[in-house]
Order: sequence, then C-alpha cells, then structure tokens
Amino acid sequence: MRRERRTGKCVAIDATAGSQHMNLLAPATGATPNGSGSKAAAAVNLAASGSTATFLYMSSTTGFVAGAIVAVDADYAEQTGFVGTGVSAAYVQSAASVNSDPDYIRRVTFNVARVSQVTSSGLQLAGPLIGSAPASTMRVQQVLGFVDREGGNFFQEWSGLFIMPGEQGERILFYYPRLQASGGAAEASATLLAPIERIALSASFRALPVTDANDGQQVVCLRSFLPSAMTLI
Repeated sequence: MRRERRTGKCVAIDATAGSQHMNLLAPATGATPNGSGSKAAAAVNLAASGSTATFLYMSSTTGFVAGAIVAVDADYAEQTGFVGTGVSAAYVQSAASVNSDPDYIRRVTFNVARVSQVTSSGLQLAGPLIGSAPASTMRVQQVLGFVDREGGNFFQEWSGLFIMPGEQGERILFYYPRLQASGGAAEASATLLAPIERIALSASFRALPVTDANDGQQVVCLRSFLPSAMTLI
C-alpha cells in the first residue's frame, strides 16, 4: 500500500504494512472457511501467447465480470525461497509449510489488477500488472479481498523517500533503501467537523543497512540536496 502524506512543505511517500499481505482468493464450492482464505476455486489458464500487462488472453472468461480483481501468477511447484512475480511476496521454507498448495503464489502475489472489461478472448485490465506481461504458464484467479496477518515469520521490506521542497525550487531528499515494519499499522479517527471524521493511519519502521557499491560502506539513509537554478553554492 503506498501512502502520500503532506505536512507543511514536506512531502513523504512511503510504503506501509503490518506483517504478511495475502489475497483472499474466491473459494471453491463447499470449501472449509479459513481466516486467510479457503481452498480456492480452480485457476484459469492463459492462452498460449499474446497476453500483455493490461490484457489477458484466456482459455475461458466464464465467471469473470467487469470490476472483479484478479491475481495472475505461476502455480506453486514445490520450490523454496522467495516467490511472487514483480515483487517478492513471501519466503517459502518448505513445500510442506504451505501444504504444497498450487495456488499459494497467487495467494501472496502483488501481481493483481482490476478487470475493466470482459471480452470473448480475455480480460481487459484497468491498470498494468506490476510484473509486466505474464508468462503463458501463469494462471488467473479471482480475488475477493485482502488480508494482512499480524505475526508470522516473513517480514516484508519497503523503501521510503521523503522530499522537502525549498523556497527557490531546491529539494532535500531523505532516502531509506530498506525499511521494515516494527509494529502493526494502527488506525485512529479524528473529528474534522461533526459528524465528519477522518481516519489517520500511523506506522513505525526500522531502518536497515545497505551496502554502498562505491566503497562498501554500510548505510541506512542517504540525504541528498538538489539545487535549483536560483541556488547559490
């Protein structure tokens, strides 16, 4: 989830999350209810070729409607390590830990989009998939919603960029290459003008080091100054 916050002349763009993000796949008929998603309805194959980041050529569009959200990714095939197209979505320690579920990658993938139109040949997407054009071996499943699990063993990492504009067009940038959530997201309501309220989201992060390729130094933040044409140096 990306958030933009403006405070005075400071613009902060950061990614926030609690613990692991998961997609609530449409359940199979008669599936046992489960908090992070039940056994999913069968995935649908993509056509052999032609799909792009914004159009999915499919063997069948039965059951898909405009406005639906879909997850597009590969079947889980017993591999270990990071999984997910475009962005690493989870780390699998063993096939047994995810019940060898062929839909597991689509449960966690960030490669999701909303359907804007259903045609006889496939699905037109409202926005491009984060993983670009999908491979023909990937499959499609409908997503009913999303869930963030507090706890778990996988902690996603993000990056943060804070921009402070100056009076003459100069900018100061605070860049954190690696941020890890140090606590769950918290929401609080604040009254603007009764009965109108707003929901404020707050989150805390731990800055982690990266290695600077220029000299091998470990750094957690890079502060940059970009002068304008009016700036005296």
